[in-house]
This record gives sequence, structure tokens and C-alpha cells, in this order.
Amino acid sequence: MLNRRILLTGLVALAPAARAAQSAKKPPAGLVKPGATPDETATPSTPANTPVGPLDTAARYAIITDYNTGATLLDKDADAPQPPSSMTKLMTAYIVYGMLKSGRLKLTQELPVSERAWRMGGSKMFVQVGTQVAVEDLIRGMIVQSGNDACIVLAEGIAGSEDQFVELMNAKARELGMTHTLFRNTTGWPDPQHRMSVRDIATLARRIIQDFPEYYKYDSEKSFKYNNIDQGNRNPLVQKGLADGLKTGHTDDGGYGLVASAMRAGRRVILVINGLGTMKQRSEESERLLEWAFREFEDVTLFTAGDVVEQVPVWLGTEHAVPLIGGRDLSATMPRNWRAKARVLIEYDSPIIAPVVRGTTLGRLTVSGDGVPDMMIPLLAGADVQRLGLPGRAMAVLSHFITGG
Repeated sequence: MLNRRILLTGLVALAPAARAAQSAKKPPAGLVKPGATPDETATPSTPANTPVGPLDTAARYAIITDYNTGATLLDKDADAPQPPSSMTKLMTAYIVYGMLKSGRLKLTQELPVSERAWRMGGSKMFVQVGTQVAVEDLIRGMIVQSGNDACIVLAEGIAGSEDQFVELMNAKARELGMTHTLFRNTTGWPDPQHRMSVRDIATLARRIIQDFPEYYKYDSEKSFKYNNIDQGNRNPLVQKGLADGLKTGHTDDGGYGLVASAMRAGRRVILVINGLGTMKQRSEESERLLEWAFREFEDVTLFTAGDVVEQVPVWLGTEHAVPLIGGRDLSATMPRNWRAKARVLIEYDSPIIAPVVRGTTLGRLTVSGDGVPDMMIPLLAGADVQRLGLPGRAMAVLSHFITGG
């Protein structure tokens, strides 16, 4: 029995979906817009790690992930806990959405405004003490207007107090695997212990989109009017129509931050940046990095569950060969020029001795290369192959000795 190793390099043609994908022409990454002038208070750019090499960004902390595949496209101190400011409100929203989905809360339900909520500083929805506000209005006030007062009303109405609501937030963070997060309040109000990493923020953003698509729609609203006060969404990418969510934030300690998500041609990207020097820099840097992520990468389906990767000879079987299949879709986020750099290796023992049972692991396929994510998938028998009866086996052995085949 021989161990077969088939190495495919250059243009990898594993499946119709992969063969049909076309590379796109692209300008060099990381160019500064013509005519751009430096901001004296802006943070200087330093490199972030990407699969295609270092990329400068002014953000102190940054991450870009692909929603469909989970691939990390850019990472700059993504696991460092730091002040998340109003991006905290995404977890407040996640708890509220969960209550709505379970039926424990209704959009039309009205919650009372306490004096504490009314007096809350920072960005406000401008709720009035002693009034009742509908949950849906509070969600819009929290997401679109970034109202700290809206968060307090929701927290007190749901859990009895903000402290008790924060316990729900921390428990949910642990459940979602947000290992570099600790909440001390519902708003992102400055607190030396209140911290999130940008990776955790990206994880939370993905779960909001995935778990609550019926409520994620609020993130794309460009303005909301309450108490005769009309306020615009603070997310510059939402205002420009470049993203459909999620949130911005700012504190003196943490700088300017933003988490955004956008979809183009069926591909969704999540971007989180924080620690920028100015609002202008946040807007320009988020737009530049989002465009870079869509321009430099593509989602590729290497093969689908039923695609035949290879035909493997079968010894003493009712069929001469058995198809090797992946058994599941294999998709990955690749650099646009991945076909020139990918290394695909198919390994299996040959011939396979009958009988063969469909679904049995017969080999493996690995993918690697410069800028290409390392992947390994077992290759399975795509069909049953029965063992020949005694006369058939005798003839096969005799034929092998006579012909050498």
C-alpha cells in the first residue's frame, strides 16, 4: 500500500466555485487620500498585523474580522483590555434583545424614568423624570443617540438597578467567550476597572447580528427624534451609507473608537478600532480600513460537501475506485491573489482495501501558503464499496499477477 501525496500549487482548482472566482484588480494598500492634511492632534500611524503583511493604522487597538468565516484580517493589540466608552452599550443592547426574544419584554412596554436616569450625564436621549418611555424608543435612544439616560432606564426597568443589570452583562460576556472584558456600568462611563478588548467587541457585534437580526435594524437608522429633539447617528460610516451598524464611543482616557459592520456582495466584515486622537481621524481611518478589507480579501468556497476531490483506487472491491469528498463546505477568507500563493496537499493511502463504508475517513486535505490561512479537513469515502466474493477476488488477484495492474 502506498501513501499518495498530491501537491497542488498556483491556480488551485478544487471545485466549481473556486474555479469560477476571479481575482480583482486593486490599488496598493494603505495609500493616503490625495490632498489629505495631517491633524496636529491625531495619533501617529503604527503597523498592525495582517495576513498580507504589516499595515499602518492610527488606531491604538484594532481588529477586522470576516463575519462568514470568522477569519481575522487585521490585528493590532486586539486582546488588550482598554476603555470601550459607549461601545459598552452593545452589551446593554444584547441583554435587552435577549429579553425581547424570550418574551420577557415587549417593544411597546413602557418603563419608568427615575431621577438617577434623568440626571445621568454625557450623551443623552433627554428622557423626563417621572414619565414612562416605550422600550423601542429607549433602544433607539441608546443605539442611535447613544443616550446614557436610556441605558439607565432599561437597566432599572429590567433588573431593578444598574448594578444588577451589570451582573447580567458580565455573565453574558463569560458565556460568549469574551475573556478580556469586565463591565462596571451599562453606558461606558469612565471607570478604571471597566474594560473590553477590541476582539471582544467584535465578538459581541457578530453575535448581535447573528442572534438578533430582527433588532439589528436599529443600528442602521441615521437619526431619531425624541422629546422634540432630533439627533443623528454618531457613526460616520452609517451616515455615509458605508455600514449598517454598530456604535461609536469616546472618553478622554480611551480616545475615539468605533465598531462597524458592512455587507457587500454577500460578504460581511466587522471592524473595531479604538484609541484614536480625534473624531475626524476616527471617521477617516474607519473608512480606509473598511475599504481595505473589502478590497484585499475575498470569501472563497474551495469545495462544497458533495464535491469529489479525488478518486481513490479500491483493491478487491465491486467498484474500481471510491470518490473522496470533504463531507462539508470548505470556505475561507483569502487574499485576492491567493491562487498564486496557495499550497494544497491531498494525502491518502492507495489502494484502499474493500469493503469501504461511506463516511469513513480515508485521507486529508491541507491548505497553506503566504497570507493563506492554514486549514485541514478530513477526506471521506463518498460511497459504499462492497468486497468482491471469493471468485471475484481470485480473478482480481490472478489478473494482478498476470498484468501487473
